[in-house]
Amino acid sequence: MRRSVDEKLRIELFNPSHSDDLFKLIQANRDHFGEWLEFPYHTHTVNDASAFIAGTIQKQAAGNGGWCGIWLEDQLVGAIGFVHINRMDQTTEIGYYLAQEYEGQGIISRCCREIIKYVFEELGLHRIEIRVHPDNTRSRNIPERLGFVQEGILRQAERFVDRYMDKVIYGLLKEEWNPGL
Repeated sequence: MRRSVDEKLRIELFNPSHSDDLFKLIQANRDHFGEWLEFPYHTHTVNDASAFIAGTIQKQAAGNGGWCGIWLEDQLVGAIGFVHINRMDQTTEIGYYLAQEYEGQGIISRCCREIIKYVFEELGLHRIEIRVHPDNTRSRNIPERLGFVQEGILRQAERFVDRYMDKVIYGLLKEEWNPGL
């Protein structure tokens, strides 16, 4: 999958040639990403980034998820993807992260719109979830801006390094989606 979001921004499924770029992105944003996400604590080499990409390729081939790089012109600035896809229930959960220097420019919102369109129009799924830490205001703003409904808080739903974290769960149903948002 490779989709243009606008004239400068695209999302593209990760492939093995992206390993160096992904590792550099994680290395440059380790503390920033590591505040809310665990993967930076497990990504120490290019080989670790390659292993992640290999895993996401397998997931995508099995129809159970996958991750795309977010490219601003020719620079990898973040990622967006399907944590999982449940074909039986026609649901998916999407996740995302963005280099700190690119926050506040609407990049994630624009990429999410493109992913939402893909989920509902091409995959034909019924529901999308986004789960975020309650204190991650920037990340919570995304589903709220895009018309997702806050459905509740999952208590201690995710193991994070040495503790458990709550997750706010947002949901969007196909019939609630407003492409104009």
